[in-house]
Amino acid sequence: MYQPPLFREDRIEVQHELIRAHPLGLLVSAGPGGLMANPLPFFLDAAASGHGTLRCHMARANPQWRELAAVDECLIVFQGPQDYVTPSWYATKQETGKVVPTWNYATVHAWGRPRVIDDAGWLRKNVDELTRAREHARPVPWNVDDAPPDYVAAQLRAIVGVEIPIARIEGKWKVSQNRPEADRAGVVAGLRGQGPDSEPMARLVADRGARK
Repeated sequence: MYQPPLFREDRIEVQHELIRAHPLGLLVSAGPGGLMANPLPFFLDAAASGHGTLRCHMARANPQWRELAAVDECLIVFQGPQDYVTPSWYATKQETGKVVPTWNYATVHAWGRPRVIDDAGWLRKNVDELTRAREHARPVPWNVDDAPPDYVAAQLRAIVGVEIPIARIEGKWKVSQNRPEADRAGVVAGLRGQGPDSEPMARLVADRGARK
């Protein structure tokens, strides 16, 4: 990933926080069948290896798991908040006019050697962990045991697991750190003026400005 120093995010706890908040990762592999990519929800076990271990499952009918069994490395891309930034928000526009549009985003890329797992016990544990991670804050959390056992068993037979100890991980937070303070303030105000969907990016811009 292209990494200007100003945008690098090397703190593992911040990278992991983005993965947990945005667990739908794009799994990319280049095996005998060529490039393949599938969006899949991942569970992060931070303590399982040095940089953490990612676990997921995919449909048995998905050809990518067979490709994963033949490669030494794959890439998972996690996309956090993102938003278009208009130059109209910059104070610099009024001062010099020397501004252009851009796109702000936060992303984490993780690489590792995948291990394909076809084991009902492992798959059930992974499904339980993924479910708890998304359901625990709900007023009445759904649990895998709420479904009939024979139905759950049939669903498990239709999927295959993948485990990826993270060998390398990079974070990039491109959130207006390269702009003057007045421009960053304009971006925060502009984003917040768009409504709640843009609030996550507004908070990132404000936070990175405050830490400079």
